[in-house]
Amino acid sequence: MTFTSTFGLTAAVLALEAIFGYPAFLLRVIGHPIMWIGVLIGATESRLNRQSTNAQIQKLSGVVALVFWLACVGICGVVVTRLLGTSIFGELVLALLATSLLAQRSLHDHVRAVATALEREGVEPARAAVGRIVGRNAADLDEAGIARAAIESLAENFSDGVVAPAFWLAVGGLTGAMLYKTINTADSMVGHRTPRFANFGWGSARLDDLVNLPAARLAALLFAAAAVFGGFASAREVWRATRRDAPKHLSPNAGWPETAMAGALGLKLGGPRVYGENVVDGAFMGDGRCDANAKDIFRALELFRRAAAIQICCYAALALVFIWRG
Repeated sequence: MTFTSTFGLTAAVLALEAIFGYPAFLLRVIGHPIMWIGVLIGATESRLNRQSTNAQIQKLSGVVALVFWLACVGICGVVVTRLLGTSIFGELVLALLATSLLAQRSLHDHVRAVATALEREGVEPARAAVGRIVGRNAADLDEAGIARAAIESLAENFSDGVVAPAFWLAVGGLTGAMLYKTINTADSMVGHRTPRFANFGWGSARLDDLVNLPAARLAALLFAAAAVFGGFASAREVWRATRRDAPKHLSPNAGWPETAMAGALGLKLGGPRVYGENVVDGAFMGDGRCDANAKDIFRALELFRRAAAIQICCYAALALVFIWRG
């Protein structure tokens, strides 16, 4: 596929997924591709991740497993693209399949559920709603903690659930996006720093950091642009906060969209949080107020929608530029 076709495909897929999400009839008929990838990873991990071996052998086994997963998924992506990319109907099916690799609609709906619960029903239902989208302990979160957790999740997942798969879809077509989602799924399944996965998941975690690097910066730029068009804050204010605070984050990527979101909304995000029995002493992102509420979540969702719309327009414009240049 050429950049003309992949940029156009990316714009179409982003628009379709934003409006309809992943089609329910496809979910009933063929399931969800991410589930298939998860089954593949789970089946081979249990065989290759031998706890009795030394650390270097475990790391090597994890890298071999990762290469195997990528090879399987990559071959499937190439075959599907060649089978479907030969007609208008096939390209439509290709676009529908690609919507499964994005999470705009579901992410928006899950975060909106937190805001609605917090505004209409109170803290307890909101804790349950936010607990479905964050990994930290939600049981002790107050109103501000719930709101900040939802906004942080929205920012981070915009990067790795929307911007990153769209970026790799534009770069490598369906196969590129599928390979990205394989890496991202592998990181979520085996990239944890637990006794079982600390060594085996080392390669998956490092590669996930690498492939998310461009998207994290792009997500921050999109939030900065959305802040300007939405009257939230100036691009200079957002970018200054991002450049200053993003490197303080424990993740090499998550700090970029989180800080951009914080700068745009005039909030302070991040800080200490509890995962299971562990307290993570994270740095604060932004220099605004900490007392976030449901209205701030709705403002974050508006910023998210504007950033998503800008992204669609950018890919559509790039497709038109390549068409115009022949």
